[in-house]
Amino acid sequence: MRSLSVLAVALVVLAAVSHLLGTAAAAAAATAKKAASAASESSHTNNWALIVDTSLFFFNYRHAANALSMYRTVKQLGIPDNQIILMLADDMACHKSNPLKAQIFNNRNRQIELYGDTVEVDYRGEEVTVENFLRVLLGRHTPGTPASKRLDTNEGSNIFIYMSGHGGDEFLKFQDTEELSSQDIAGAFEQMRVKKRFNEIFFAVDTCQAATMYNHFDTPGIVAAGSSTRNENSYSHHSDGHLGTAVIDRFTYYMLEFMDRRGDKANLGDLMRYLTPQRLMSTAAMDTSKFSRPVKSVALTDFLGSVLKIDTTVATAPYKPLETRASKSTDSVDPPKTTQQQAQQVRPYPIYEATF
Repeated sequence: MRSLSVLAVALVVLAAVSHLLGTAAAAAAATAKKAASAASESSHTNNWALIVDTSLFFFNYRHAANALSMYRTVKQLGIPDNQIILMLADDMACHKSNPLKAQIFNNRNRQIELYGDTVEVDYRGEEVTVENFLRVLLGRHTPGTPASKRLDTNEGSNIFIYMSGHGGDEFLKFQDTEELSSQDIAGAFEQMRVKKRFNEIFFAVDTCQAATMYNHFDTPGIVAAGSSTRNENSYSHHSDGHLGTAVIDRFTYYMLEFMDRRGDKANLGDLMRYLTPQRLMSTAAMDTSKFSRPVKSVALTDFLGSVLKIDTTVATAPYKPLETRASKSTDSVDPPKTTQQQAQQVRPYPIYEATF
């Protein structure tokens, strides 16, 4: 009888231990899942964009259209103009060879005019130099430089850097007279890290041998994408016969198309799978070796969109009923009537019109 009692106690203890172990395992699994989820989320508090067209001459019209297309996209996704730096090396809109004066298009159907009244070019023409580009990154400006020309980022900033132009093995040409090397930009990013000027950077470059531009990146928190690998050219998508030149490059074209189709569900992993050699006629490449988050969980809007912070509260407020028509108030509780003509004018504003 005593043996049975001891056995019963042992079984109870064993069951209790098993329960505790199961609870501990479940808690550990939940903690691990929470940690993995936290690791896949960005901790940034604000977004900035630096968009650069480095090319002169009208036959490079597409490089300006590339940059303006990206500028238009990040604005529509919510980044305000005071957090976008736009650099255009040549004035394609008013170029003597442009038959469509004061206009720039990224498609031969000309449904989207990129150079409208709301475009704010921060650096133009001779201002677009390697020196000024590096000054913008590092925040080392000459006295009197206005705020509109400054990248006033901090350690909570995610930065989208997009560059379009002609390049080669580890260099990108500026103004057809000087070059930005891969060592130049790698050194600038490291200085930015030391100065706590960013949280994460998405660096995208559309040029020949684009992937060589990030060969020397060694700074944590940077993910880089390029339109082509070493010894590969990057190609334009299509031309406008009236303009007599190409209007957009393939990498930029399909990047915009992808974002238009996927919307706020677009992520970096899916983007690279979309940019196939069949579409680009070159090999898109991405370097994630210095980036801590898995790209399949990184939304493009972590870099190209606005940051909305919502503070919640559990505080309550006393209920105050609306006054009725019978009260002495002259205010009406009915919404204003909308005429049929006014209703027809109300239309949703798309993120990006599908024109491709």
